[in-house]
Amino acid sequence: MDRSGFDRIPYAWYRDEALYRLEIERIFEGETWSFLGLEAEIPNAGDFRRTVIGEAPVLFNRAEDGRVHAFVNRCSHRGALIQRENFGNVAAHVCLYHSWTYDLAGDLVAIPHRHGVGGSPGMPDDFDMACHGLRKLRVDRVNGVLFATFSETVEPLRDYLGPTHVAHLERLFRGPVRVLGYQRQAVRGNWKAYLENVRDHYHGALLHGFQSTFGINRSTHDCGSRMDPKRRHSLLFVRQPPEEYEDAPPPALDPGPPLPLAEAAEGARLALQDPRLLHFAREFDDDRSTTMCSIFPNSTFQQIRNALAARQIRPRGPGAFDLVFTIFGYRDDSAEMTAHRLRQANMAGPAGYVSLEDAEALEACQSGHRAGGDGNSVVEMGGRGPIRDGDEKLDDVMIRGFWSYYCEIMGLDPREG
Repeated sequence: MDRSGFDRIPYAWYRDEALYRLEIERIFEGETWSFLGLEAEIPNAGDFRRTVIGEAPVLFNRAEDGRVHAFVNRCSHRGALIQRENFGNVAAHVCLYHSWTYDLAGDLVAIPHRHGVGGSPGMPDDFDMACHGLRKLRVDRVNGVLFATFSETVEPLRDYLGPTHVAHLERLFRGPVRVLGYQRQAVRGNWKAYLENVRDHYHGALLHGFQSTFGINRSTHDCGSRMDPKRRHSLLFVRQPPEEYEDAPPPALDPGPPLPLAEAAEGARLALQDPRLLHFAREFDDDRSTTMCSIFPNSTFQQIRNALAARQIRPRGPGAFDLVFTIFGYRDDSAEMTAHRLRQANMAGPAGYVSLEDAEALEACQSGHRAGGDGNSVVEMGGRGPIRDGDEKLDDVMIRGFWSYYCEIMGLDPREG
């Protein structure tokens, strides 16, 4: 395929229902590893969490032997959802409809009236319980971050992620974590547009007035970006000058005097009542104050100063998706640092100073795509190819890289869209 074609993306690819159904089959249920959740969410035997991969309802839980299992949350009998609570602890999963019962590995272990009652025949003699367990997914992890796949042939997880993204996950999950909360954002846009968004370095300073006004992300900042060799995943980061960070979080209760970054907004008619929101306590062995690590197809791992979160994409058709934020800190955080992370978590989420504008922009794009016609998205900033060397910020190469891999896995050519 002529890779120069990846600077034009057909609008139809953001709205086509048949293409979306193919994406579910070839991507979410195909040769990929999807973010499942965090081991910290299921610390004890019997703990489970309900989630979604693509459109498949999925459960993952911890068994008595400590292993994590994942399977489709759909009873083999009549197709009912088995668990309807998002979290819980059980000895077994029992369907409410006819009480078919599955163990923590997803195997069918009990059926009421299997051998009949009062002379009724029950299930046929050749009915094999082992053939009617829940559909299982393979599970693997990096430092407590769980991924799952429907495929039996996709490469091992660490090979799929590549060394750059494995190293970043090991950086971000450098020790045991504690979940601090969840947020969910409904976006009326195409799920692929969100993957473009988290690969787009230069929109931050243009779209997010909060970021540019208060010095979190500006076009002049020192920054960088990385892709894996197959162009599946991306990593964006901003480096903070050493004079603009501290080695400890601010006090939890006393805002104290304004910090230098709060004063950077002079003349902009904007000021923060609580300048602690901008405080950056350096906690990694580098000076990266913002990182966005996107793992194809359904996750982004966020560091905005000291606000840490895993973001999971849950598609709901070609024109809508949910974005679920799992906000976390480290188990050894002080009370002050936990309060600081929660304070800065307000920068993302449904009403976040950043995410709110992303959703608005993606919905505006989707409204334009729905208008029909044969138009194309133009992604020529910085050139036309999907590969480059170096740390350029003002380019679309990460987006072109994404589309080149998407076309490869879907068997498409953008010039024929």
